[in-house]
Amino acid sequence: MPGPLDALHDPDRSLAAALDRSEHLGRGVSCGEATGERNPPRSLSLSKGQAPVPELVEGPTSGRPQPAQLSIWNVSGPWWTCSLTESTTSGVRAGDAYAAQLAEFSDEWAEIHRQQAVLDARKARLLARSAAHADALADSVVPAVYPPAERQALSRRSTCAALAMATRTPEQTVQRATNDAERLVNEAPSVLASLEAGRISAQHAQTIIDQLSDVPTAGRAAFLEAVLPVAEQLTNANLRKRARVLRERLHPESITARTIRSEADRRVEFEPATDGMAWVHLFTTAPIAQGIIERVEAAATESRKAGDTRSCAQLQADALAALALTGVTPDDVMSSPVVPHPIEVQEHITPTVQITVPALSLAGVSDAPATLDGYGPIDPETAARIAVNAPSMTRILVQPETGAVLSVSRDQYRVPTDLQRAVRLRDGTCRAPGCGRRARACDLDHSVAWEDGGTTDVGNLACLCRHHHRMKHLPGWNLDHGPGGVLDWTTPDGKRHRTEPDPAPF
Repeated sequence: MPGPLDALHDPDRSLAAALDRSEHLGRGVSCGEATGERNPPRSLSLSKGQAPVPELVEGPTSGRPQPAQLSIWNVSGPWWTCSLTESTTSGVRAGDAYAAQLAEFSDEWAEIHRQQAVLDARKARLLARSAAHADALADSVVPAVYPPAERQALSRRSTCAALAMATRTPEQTVQRATNDAERLVNEAPSVLASLEAGRISAQHAQTIIDQLSDVPTAGRAAFLEAVLPVAEQLTNANLRKRARVLRERLHPESITARTIRSEADRRVEFEPATDGMAWVHLFTTAPIAQGIIERVEAAATESRKAGDTRSCAQLQADALAALALTGVTPDDVMSSPVVPHPIEVQEHITPTVQITVPALSLAGVSDAPATLDGYGPIDPETAARIAVNAPSMTRILVQPETGAVLSVSRDQYRVPTDLQRAVRLRDGTCRAPGCGRRARACDLDHSVAWEDGGTTDVGNLACLCRHHHRMKHLPGWNLDHGPGGVLDWTTPDGKRHRTEPDPAPF
């Protein structure tokens, strides 16, 4: 095995390795040269000479080697004398302190992650139990007017809604977590055990469950046996890759049949971002997705060649927007390689959703933001450009100081168009806690039923999505409509949750 002497003799071997080994003779004390200097210079010095044998120079007060004076000899050739100065050993001491503190950090970080995994396993067991409880009591909780399958679904959704409100979590998030928890507890107990022991994280478990969900029962045991040891050794990102490969290898059903089935889930999703931006997600077949990417990349490349100064990412986004909204295709760009700018594309938008623009902003007198229904604030300049193409405009009277929509009383059950507009504008979304469904897609619910003496006005109307409209009438649920459109909900477990109308957009 090579040692520090060999390292010094070999000019290609790092000198640092030798110094590191020799430092163990006296950690934390500077080394002087073999000449016996008590105050070595504050630098690293090397001198070359000849010596027949190695020698350790002893200090004046002890028979053991003194780290303050150390010579390293090579019997076969030139010898080197080195001095480790005070600054060097100070760095060593700092390095030792850093290493000790880093070890403490990493140990605590790992322990926190282990505890988090234990809690995640506990959450999974609780959600699975809550689902089983909802199923068992569905017939007694949901009125018999509903068919059995619908009673079970309503009972589950009622349970998920109560859990969501208790944690200010979107209801659909709790529903998905419950479905995943049931699969984890009932179909993959070995994965749950590994999670409870802290050997994998909740993300690892989710990856396994996602891949397991489409594996037929006959192949699940083999898949879990193969994937779990991998999960306990890899990061989640690497696990996803390996799990897909294992799933394909062990899946008894052909990929063609699975692709045909998965095509039924294709969809487009809208996700608001910040500062007037948003994401549009397209879930489609891999060849179509790849084809879209290649075409917008080609359009961006041609536009760059024509001298466009926008970045490739900006050009790709603008090319896709132009294709969707104006019919401009990459073939058009090939013949006239200029991708339309977003401002040009926006001119082709005819609003079919509600955009609320302050009158002064529309006139250019104020820079107060406009409000895009289902998104939130957008800059007044963008709103004004879109408003030019609006087929009609509606004037909304608001309270000047608070921006609240003024009440309009009616004495009929059917909600008139102007009153519908006022309530939807006030609420913005479904008024159930945590629900974000747009108000224009919701029912207008009489908080106090018409047959029980409720009136048709803004003080007794609220936007509820169809699910929460039905859930409101289940046993144990209660809704109180207070002044200013404030709603107080009571869940079957007796907890109260308040929702308030959207704040005035300007």
